[in-house]
Amino acid sequence: MTTEEATTARARPEPIKAVPVRHPGRWVAVAVLSVLAAMFVHLLVTNEAFNWSFMVDKMFRPPIIEGLLRGTVLMTVSAMLIGVTLGVVIAVMRLSDNPILRGVAWLYTWFFRAVPRLVLLAVFGNIGILWSRVEFGVPFDTQIGQLFGIDNLQLRLFGFSSRDILTGFMAGLLGLALSEAAYMAEIVRAGIQSVDPGQTEAAKALGLSRSQLLRRVVLPQAMRVIIPPTGNETIAMLKDTSLLLYVPVSVELFFQLDAVGKRTFQIFPMYVAACLWYLFLTSILLVGQYYLERHFGKGYGVTGRARLKLRTLAAETGGGGNAGTGAP
Repeated sequence: MTTEEATTARARPEPIKAVPVRHPGRWVAVAVLSVLAAMFVHLLVTNEAFNWSFMVDKMFRPPIIEGLLRGTVLMTVSAMLIGVTLGVVIAVMRLSDNPILRGVAWLYTWFFRAVPRLVLLAVFGNIGILWSRVEFGVPFDTQIGQLFGIDNLQLRLFGFSSRDILTGFMAGLLGLALSEAAYMAEIVRAGIQSVDPGQTEAAKALGLSRSQLLRRVVLPQAMRVIIPPTGNETIAMLKDTSLLLYVPVSVELFFQLDAVGKRTFQIFPMYVAACLWYLFLTSILLVGQYYLERHFGKGYGVTGRARLKLRTLAAETGGGGNAGTGAP
């Protein structure tokens, strides 16, 4: 082999000139989206049907704010509190060894998940048709009295007028809360069943009662699974309060905005105002849901497992418990 041939053999190859992959479709999509966004902004700015000055002037009036706080926010919080509490009870009944409790819980979830909420609200809004008075006592008391020859036998403990108690707000609250309880029961049941059965067996071996087992072992671990769908249900409940227009509940955000629109013949601006209010409230709930998920998700996932491993190593080596967390 000559010197020239050896030099050529030992010479390094030229560096590869990598050419990036072209993505013309992406730029076409960006251009189309930019045009659509510009058209939407043009619509918002130039179309007089929005009547922005009128909308901003009306959507912050005291009746609207009262409907926002006393109707939408209060109804959402109340219905979710009742729905979550009752849902936990029904979920425990579904998981009970007692067939009667399981059957009753199944019937409850079957009925309230099958009937649309708008139909439930219409039924509860007109439930006063069934009773002028709601009374508690021995059932069939009058019929029992007739069997024994006693006229007008009444074994009632107490009662009240349905018009005094079953107001529009209460009818709406019952319809939304009872419907929500059925969905929350399934969410809680799924969360409870996601907990490792070994946790339950270990707690029983330590002598914990069934209520202590549920409160201290099962539910805290199930919250990681329960919180995300519960956040979605809360947002859905916030939006479903607009259905109270058909009960009707006069102290409610959408009812007040709709009334202003019909009274001033400016319906569309008020509907846009309703969209803006619901967007604002939903955004707040989304932020709260994010922090709740992060709180109950500690110790799970890649980041959580890595943090727990660092803490364990620090504890084994005598380090501080905050190793790997960035805390002092």
